Amino acid sequence: MEFVELDALSEQDWADVVAGEQQPYGPDGAQFAWRAKDRHFALRADDGRPVALAGLVAVALEVGHVGLEVVGLGGVIVTRSQRGRGLMAQVVAPTLTIAERMGPGHAMLFCRPQLVPIYGRLGFEEIAAAVAAEQPTGPIEMPMRAMWRALRPGAEWPTGRVQVLGLPF
Repeated sequence: MEFVELDALSEQDWADVVAGEQQPYGPDGAQFAWRAKDRHFALRADDGRPVALAGLVAVALEVGHVGLEVVGLGGVIVTRSQRGRGLMAQVVAPTLTIAERMGPGHAMLFCRPQLVPIYGRLGFEEIAAAVAAEQPTGPIEMPMRAMWRALRPGAEWPTGRVQVLGLPF
């Protein structure tokens, strides 16, 4: 496997990883509008096809009433036939190394409950407070789990309700 940064996420790359799966992020993920990522990364198999993807985007938040910028990690997916082989960690770990150079002191993500332990092994912690984000119909409280990870030594997550300024990622 080779970790690469993509110039852009092509329709073919997406189709290769999704491989016809109808709801690759589960039913919860399908019901939301998501923010586009600025940078995209892939694990490519020996034949050149991507088998795992991840994306990063800088995101402004308010936590309590304090502004905070984070690096949003999203669009993480492993093609169904390759799941259970540790590829998620193989695409997320180097993506987070790149996130560390983007400036903000925190990374944040949204995930399904069953993925919380996997992201926990990658250093993420659950955000205890409610997290809201925009949708085309107006603001909503996100039903998915939200997690954070320090990108710099000593970075702590502030307390208070979280408001994503814009779409979730």
